[in-house]
Amino acid sequence: MRLTTTQKGDHHITIPDHNPLKIGTLSGILNDVAIHLQITRDDLTQALFG
Repeated sequence: MRLTTTQKGDHHITIPDHNPLKIGTLSGILNDVAIHLQITRDDLTQALFG
């Protein structure tokens, strides 16, 4: 799957269509998104999952 955001500039990320995602894959996705949004991974995780 390919996700795109225009928040803080264009950013594209490809997410594998695996069920379930491996922990390392999810970690990499979260790191990439957090870097793009210029926030910590902990802040991103809190915003997404409460």
